[in-house]
Amino acid sequence: MSIYARLRAARGHAGWWPGETPFEVCLGAILTQNTSWSNVDKALGVLRKRGRLSYDALRRCGPARLAPMIRSSGYFNVKARRVAAFLAFLGREYGGRVRAMAAEDPQVLRRKLLSVNGIGRETADSIALYAAGLPLFVVDAYTRRIFTRLGILTGDEDYDEVQRLFMDRLPRDAALYNDYHAQIVLHGKDVCRTRPRCEACVLDRICRKRGLVDRREPIMRRKQQQQQQPAPTRAKRHTPRSV
Repeated sequence: MSIYARLRAARGHAGWWPGETPFEVCLGAILTQNTSWSNVDKALGVLRKRGRLSYDALRRCGPARLAPMIRSSGYFNVKARRVAAFLAFLGREYGGRVRAMAAEDPQVLRRKLLSVNGIGRETADSIALYAAGLPLFVVDAYTRRIFTRLGILTGDEDYDEVQRLFMDRLPRDAALYNDYHAQIVLHGKDVCRTRPRCEACVLDRICRKRGLVDRREPIMRRKQQQQQQPAPTRAKRHTPRSV
């Protein structure tokens, strides 16, 4: 909670997930696999323009017709089949209503979502948290990067281990999980990048920089050694005098 408090104080409420309706959130969670949100946003824009951003409109649109419309999201043929599988699940289990998932036990919903072809743990938890409003903490690459550098994770933990670490130490509050994950994503994108901007980090004082210090120390030692060594003197070139 102290880490969350620092992130929240620096940025304010983050507000996440992009999406106008719970159904749109579900589509976004599936389409964003292995691509950037900007590409997903373009695909959702096409669906919106064609009046396809609803369960009833999409269930009549098979994978072959859907794939060209979501081309910008990448792997569009695979993702079209995954969307079709989710639509079949949503119709079978919840009558096509995403909001009906909110009445489900979080772990039960998670198990059901994981049974759908193409939906993994991060996607399932994103749908449960951001579309259904259920308290399941979402773990992503930014979570691993930031909390490994802080020294809280080793970096080798399984997804479920990392999720338990958060859920065992935080109140079971969907609104908190929502904003905390958003704070992590924004901090990972803006500050704790692959090459981090530690000078701009609100966590710098408590960060052990695990995985960074070890890589930088040899470079720093070489620089210090170079600075301590006297600059090599160049031998003067003697040119013969003209006779």
